[in-house]
Amino acid sequence: MLIRKPDFYDSFRCLAGGCPDSCCKEWQIAVNPEAAARYLALPGQLGDRLRRVLCCEEGEYTFTLENGRCPMWRSDGLCAIQAALGEDALCHTCRDFPRLRHDYGDFAELGLELSCPEAARLILSCPDWGYVTRELPEGEEPEYDREAMDILLRTREKALSLLEENRPVPEIFTLFLLYGYQAQGELDGEEETPFDPETALETAAQLARAADFGEILEFLAALELLNPAWGDHLRRGEFTLPGKECLPLLRYFAERYWLQAVSDLDLACRVKFMVVSCLVIRAMDGDFVTNAQRYSKEMENDPENVEALLDAAYSHRAFTDDKLLGLLRGLRC
Repeated sequence: MLIRKPDFYDSFRCLAGGCPDSCCKEWQIAVNPEAAARYLALPGQLGDRLRRVLCCEEGEYTFTLENGRCPMWRSDGLCAIQAALGEDALCHTCRDFPRLRHDYGDFAELGLELSCPEAARLILSCPDWGYVTRELPEGEEPEYDREAMDILLRTREKALSLLEENRPVPEIFTLFLLYGYQAQGELDGEEETPFDPETALETAAQLARAADFGEILEFLAALELLNPAWGDHLRRGEFTLPGKECLPLLRYFAERYWLQAVSDLDLACRVKFMVVSCLVIRAMDGDFVTNAQRYSKEMENDPENVEALLDAAYSHRAFTDDKLLGLLRGLRC
C-alpha cells in the first residue's frame, strides 16, 4: 500500500490549552467501543465521572456535553483523561483529530482537517507544499472502479496545475470550475480532450450572468449550525473576488474531495462545493485563516451540511453554472 501525505503533516502539534477554538467544545465526541469499555470499567473518581457522562444510543457511545463542552475538558484547557492516563487512553476521535485518512484499499492519502486552528494555519501558510510517500506491506484489493480512479487521479493533477498559472486569481478559479466540468465528462464516458484555457475563458464570458451572492450566504446560514452566531457572521459577508490567499484553500479542498467522486462518479457537484466554499470564506469579515477554520468546523465536519451543499449544486438557484461564473467575473445583482 502506498501512503501519501503533505510534507507538513508530521509538523502538527496540538496547541492544547493555548488553542483559540478547542475541538473539546460545541460538537459531540464519538467514543469507540474499546475506549468506552475501558472508561466504564475505570475505578475511582475519574471512572465514576466517565460513567455519568458516557451516553450510549443504539450501541454508539458519545460524551454528553455540559454547557456545550466536553465534560472531560478542564478549565486549564487540558483533557482530564489524558492528564490522568496518558494519550494512549484517549478515544480514537480525540487521539486522531485533526488527522485525516482517506483509504482506497491499495493506497491511502493522509491530511489535516481545516477545522483545527493549528492545522488551518499549517495548510494555509504552506502554499507550495510537497508530498512524502512510503510503501507499506499491508493493503487490500480496492473496491473502486479502477478506470474512474485513473481519470480522477489524472484530472486532479491537471486541476491543481491550473492553480499555478500566472493569471488573475478569478480567472484561475474560473478555469478550475470549467475544467471540473470537463473532467466530469470524462467520468461519464467522453473522450479525453486537451483543455484550452483561452477557449474556456471565452466560454465563461458568454455564459456568465449577474448573481446575488447573498442567496448563497442565506442558504448556508439556514443549515444546522454549532454556533448560532456563525449564521449572523455569514449573513454579514460581503462578496470579494478571490485573491492569492484563496489558492492554498482551493488546493486543500481539491486534495481532500476530488478523489471522493470515485464513490458516486459525481465530481461536478464537489467542484462547485470547493469553489463556493472559497468564495464564502473570502467574503467574511475578519481573519482569513480563522474564517476558514470556523467554516470547516460548521460545514465540513457536519456530514448533513456537506450533503446539503452537494445537493444545492444542482437544485438551488444560487448555485447554477452561469451565476457562479458571473460571480467570478464580478457580476452581481
